[in-house]
Amino acid sequence: MKMLRFRSPSIRSLDQEILCTIRLLDDSELSCSIQKDTKGQFLLDHVCNHYNLLEKDYFGIRYVDPEKQRHWLEPNKPVVRQMKSAHQPYMMCFRVKFYPHEPMKIKEELTRYLLYLQLKRDIYHGRLLCPFVEAAYLGACIVQAELGDYDAEEHPCDYIRDFKLFPKQSLKLERKIMEIHKNELRGQSAALAELNMLQRAHSLETYGVDPHPCKDFTGATAFLGFTATGFVVFQGNKRIHLLKWMDVSKLKFEGKTFYVIGIQKEKKLVLTFHTSTPAACKHLWKCGVENQAFYKCAKSSQIKTVSSSNIFFKGSRFRYSGRVAKEVIEASSKIQRDAPEVRRAQFGQSRSFNSLSHKNLIMNMEPLVPALPSTNEYEETAADSGAVAVKDSVPLSSLEPPAEPAAAEHRSVKGDTSASSNDLQPPCVSTENSNLRPQALKDEDGFEEEEEAGGALTISETAYSPCASMLPSPVDDSQGGVDLLFSPVQSPARLLRELHADPDIQAQLEAERARDRAYERTRLAARSQMSGVLTNSLRLLSSNERVNACMLSVVRFVSVVVGVLLVTVPALLLLLESDINWSFLHEIRQTPEFEQFHYEYYCPLRRWILCRISMAMENLWSD
Repeated sequence: MKMLRFRSPSIRSLDQEILCTIRLLDDSELSCSIQKDTKGQFLLDHVCNHYNLLEKDYFGIRYVDPEKQRHWLEPNKPVVRQMKSAHQPYMMCFRVKFYPHEPMKIKEELTRYLLYLQLKRDIYHGRLLCPFVEAAYLGACIVQAELGDYDAEEHPCDYIRDFKLFPKQSLKLERKIMEIHKNELRGQSAALAELNMLQRAHSLETYGVDPHPCKDFTGATAFLGFTATGFVVFQGNKRIHLLKWMDVSKLKFEGKTFYVIGIQKEKKLVLTFHTSTPAACKHLWKCGVENQAFYKCAKSSQIKTVSSSNIFFKGSRFRYSGRVAKEVIEASSKIQRDAPEVRRAQFGQSRSFNSLSHKNLIMNMEPLVPALPSTNEYEETAADSGAVAVKDSVPLSSLEPPAEPAAAEHRSVKGDTSASSNDLQPPCVSTENSNLRPQALKDEDGFEEEEEAGGALTISETAYSPCASMLPSPVDDSQGGVDLLFSPVQSPARLLRELHADPDIQAQLEAERARDRAYERTRLAARSQMSGVLTNSLRLLSSNERVNACMLSVVRFVSVVVGVLLVTVPALLLLLESDINWSFLHEIRQTPEFEQFHYEYYCPLRRWILCRISMAMENLWSD
């Protein structure tokens, strides 16, 4: 494998080289050697040069820290500082970070192909939740792109059976995919099938969502995400919140608590969520800040540094660096070059799912635990008219060969997520699929009416349940997945239920209340015996939290004013009274404003003060 060495201008680190391995979207790997102070932008440029990719702003590099928390590699910081205590060689993944707002505005076929590969991963790992009709069409587009037209001599009657597209796919779904592939997509090239898949996928509610598992204030599990439209929250099979970027005024976090502050229906709205760890909360906040800057700002010069704290306390500060969506589209429209060659992955190369060859039914070399239901489940699914493609997630461990070491499993888990977002636009189906167009428009009109009504929007017949091993926050499938991600203390609703159900806890609480009442009576009796207006006022001041907060604010303000005076007064005395003739002091003294201040205000004030001091001294000596 070809190795590339990045040279840095820093002489002190020329002899320190670190090996990095980047897993690409087709699961192939690219290795390079970097230095200690090489920044993240070098790695991203290296991958884009490997692809000959110009529209690189949609993509990013992802890595996992030793605590299994996922992060996006920041381009303006050294790689070594971000990886911290990770073991060498550094393992990273090249993924779509910002999903294009409108796939039709992508200029080059190469960029569309990479987005297509990312969406295949999203479908397979349950991040792109699909209703039955949409899932069948997306699956048929993938089959058409990889196999081409249906041929009865080459393809057996159940050729979709071993083509793994969804976490669990029913027999009814496979039959529908084969029907669409045989009848509606015939004659489409791989590029056209991929484009139709992008057009249909970007109209889904979960398109581009990198689901962050959280708990709301009631203790219920929710998945937060960021799209081109704004901030979204999924719970069960519904999208319960959609707050557009123009209505989001601030994103902040404190410890494990994440806050979204905005305006909805002309009223202030504050949404509060709890994450499993402070690192997961900070990663969620940074993703939100980046997505808001990318999709909301018209120019990158409008982006400001965002802080998670208030003015008096130090907190996390972050600033998105890069072009925004509008600038990327403008730059794409100006590309003037011959279309680069698109090297599509060979069938069976990807680890995400099994593929078929044109001539034979080829199984992937890696053994798979079947994700399909049993025969009885097939019959039950076929009888159910509301069957859906995406159901419970499949643990990623089933995709790994048992003979491989544990390190290979950790590598496969590291990068199979994407953090990005996109808007909900009508699907633009080609003329060859015109018979699907009326139904798609009808479904979308219903979505728009429901969204305008302001209620929760149903996104599928099944709950949104992405593969736990693919979430940005570390979740162990073997330990119960997202449901056991949080301790019971973080679930107020569960805690209240336990308190009301356990009589022993109720007795303990009643005893504590009795002790508190007795202590309060004793304290009030002791206070009544004390005299003095000043003592009572000070005690009242110390017992009032609101007054304490006001006094603390006053003390902070006074300390700030005193600090400013301690800096400015010596500086003014140095400027007005000293004979130091430094160049910048001389220039300041020659300005008209300074001369006016010196002769009209400072000199009279100084004479008045000296006069008062001399009079006081004379009176003192005379006495």
